[in-house]
Amino acid sequence: MKFSCEKHILQAAVAVCARAAAAKSPIPTLEGVLLEAGERLRVTGYDLKKGIYTTVEADVSEPGSIVLDAKLFGEMVRRMPDGMVTISSDEDNKTTVKCGKTEFSFMGMDSGEYPELPSVDGIRSYKIKQGVLKSMINQTMFAISDNDSRPVYTGSLFEVEAGTLAMVSVDGYRLAIRREHIEGPEEHNEFIVPGTALSDIERISASDSEEDTNIFVGANHVSFTVGSTVVISRRLEGDFLNYRKAMPDTFKIHIKVGRGELLKVVDRVALIIDEKTKNPVRMTFNENFIDCLCNTPIGKAEDVCFAEGNGEGLEIGFNGKYLMDALKAAPADELDLCLNSNTSPCIMVPCDGSDKFKYMILPIRLRS
Repeated sequence: MKFSCEKHILQAAVAVCARAAAAKSPIPTLEGVLLEAGERLRVTGYDLKKGIYTTVEADVSEPGSIVLDAKLFGEMVRRMPDGMVTISSDEDNKTTVKCGKTEFSFMGMDSGEYPELPSVDGIRSYKIKQGVLKSMINQTMFAISDNDSRPVYTGSLFEVEAGTLAMVSVDGYRLAIRREHIEGPEEHNEFIVPGTALSDIERISASDSEEDTNIFVGANHVSFTVGSTVVISRRLEGDFLNYRKAMPDTFKIHIKVGRGELLKVVDRVALIIDEKTKNPVRMTFNENFIDCLCNTPIGKAEDVCFAEGNGEGLEIGFNGKYLMDALKAAPADELDLCLNSNTSPCIMVPCDGSDKFKYMILPIRLRS
C-alpha cells in the first residue's frame, strides 16, 4: 500500500476516527485506526460499541490497507511539518510515514484482523440540518447521566412524531428537552443514542452548516452521516423515563428573568461553594427580584437578580452547578421560571411561549 495525503486533511480524519478506537482492548487492532487506500482514503475507528469512518482525497499509487496504533499515529501526523504525508506498508506490515525530511518506520497490524463494522439495516431514515442537530445535542448534553449503573440514562432519547424530533436527557436530578423539525416518516418512533456517540457527532458537525445530517435507525444500531463522516453506534436498550408524567404542567408562580443576568448572579454566589459539602444556592423569589444566597464553611455570598413577577417569598435551594449548566445551555435570552413549592421541580421554558426547549431542575431540601 502507498498513498499521499495533505497533512491537515489526514490529521483531521485520524483525530475524528481515533475517538472511536479502544483505549485498551484484548483485540490489539481495536486500539488502532484502519487505513484503506482505494479510489480515496478511508479511515476507520471502532471499539465494538461505536464506529467512526470518514473518506478523504488522497493520491493512491498502490491500493491496500493497514491498521496503525491510533494514539501513536495520531501524534505522528500532528507533529509532522506541513505538506504532503506519504504512507507506505509492505507485505510484512512494516510501515513508513514521511513528510519532507521527517520519516518514521514502525510495524503496523494486519487489516484482516480488524472486525467489520455493523451494518445498519435502515428500518427508518431521517434528515435534519447539521447545525440544528449540533445545537440540540449541545443544549441537552448537560443532563445526560454519567452513572453506568443506569445505562439507559447515559444517552439521549430521540422521540420522533409528526415531523418533530424531541431529544430528551435525564440524570435523576435534571431533565432537558429540545424540539425541532425533522424530515422522515410521520409515525411515532423512539430510540436511545449513547452520549459518547452524540458527543462525537456534536464535534464533527458545523454550527453554521445548512447541510443535512442523515440518520438511519436499525433494530440494534443507529448511524449518523455528517458530510463525508459516518458515526455508527449501538442503541441503548431499556425503559426510558416517562418524561411527560415526571414534569408538572400547572404552576402557581411564573417568574420572567434574563438568562444572562441570572447566570452571572448564580455564578458569583456559587464561587464560595465547597466541593466537599456542596452547599446549595438559596433562591428567594420576591416581587420583581430574586435574592440569591450561599452559606458555606468558606463564607457567605449574596446577590440580587431583578425579574418580573411575584414569587411571594418562596425559598428554594438548588445545586449551583446544575442550575448554571441549564442557564448556559438554554437557547433563549428571556426565561420563564415556573414554580409551585420548595419541594417541587423548577421548570425553565422560553418566555415566547414556544415549546422549543424545556428544562427541569429538582430542588435541594434546605435546612432551617
